[in-house]
Amino acid sequence: MMKTTESVEDFYKRLPGQVATPQSTNNAGIGHFNVFSRESGAVMSPYSRRDFYKASLIIGQGKLYYADKWVQIDRPAMLFSNPVVPYAWEPESEQQAGWYCLFTEAFIQHSERVESLRDSPLFKIGSNPLFFPDETQLGEISAIFQKMMTEIAGSYPQKYDVLRSYLHLLIHEAMKSNPASNFGTYVNASARVSGLFLELLERQFPIDSPLACLTLKTAADYANALSVHVNHLNRAVKEVTGKTTSEQIAARIAKEARALLQHTDWNIADIAYGLGFEYPSYFTNFFRKHTGMSPNQLRHTTV
Repeated sequence: MMKTTESVEDFYKRLPGQVATPQSTNNAGIGHFNVFSRESGAVMSPYSRRDFYKASLIIGQGKLYYADKWVQIDRPAMLFSNPVVPYAWEPESEQQAGWYCLFTEAFIQHSERVESLRDSPLFKIGSNPLFFPDETQLGEISAIFQKMMTEIAGSYPQKYDVLRSYLHLLIHEAMKSNPASNFGTYVNASARVSGLFLELLERQFPIDSPLACLTLKTAADYANALSVHVNHLNRAVKEVTGKTTSEQIAARIAKEARALLQHTDWNIADIAYGLGFEYPSYFTNFFRKHTGMSPNQLRHTTV
């Protein structure tokens, strides 16, 4: 089955020269946390979503790509990424330094101060996730990462609680910095946005379990995931494909529904839930509208 996101396990598989791999995704007792130095070299990060959060101090030149924009990194920068917004990193200098930590939702949920984190740029969709610290702030942030490196290598039984505290400090130090504003745009932005939307849409499938239901269901959901305004996404998709964003989403869901009806033994309710419908009757009406027949009629039709 095709993966829709890069998992923690996938991340470790593509990490060059990293001997120590996690014993499990719950190395912190609840959730996963780890911290690394960036001095291992310039590594390109593919355009994708991740199922983990990441906070990076980037010291080195490169470009950060989002759906319809990119930003040149030519000075130390703090980057926060979350599991919803896809991005890519392209290093442009051999000298890459700094640190980064990655952690899962479960690690954050265990924090008593989770609400303060949800108000941070780490969690907010559509906010600017890139900050440029000044020289003083750079020293503070570097010191926090160095303490993280020391702490995670130690044997203190409550070290992950300490690391959560360092993570809070890291976020607040970054929020004091100046957010990036020098984003560039692509010459053919409509084609790129439309292409990334269609790629993201396709990555939601196949549905391999009724319990793994669709999380991106509407044009607004996809716009948030791509960090673009929904009107911009609609214009781009319509211009390039001739169909609206909602029409593209509906067509792909209908296609998946056909496959599930014909090639699985799931009941109609399971299929409806897996495809993001609250009630089976909503799914039946949707399917009839887009195919001209009911789910049961298709299932009992010889193909």
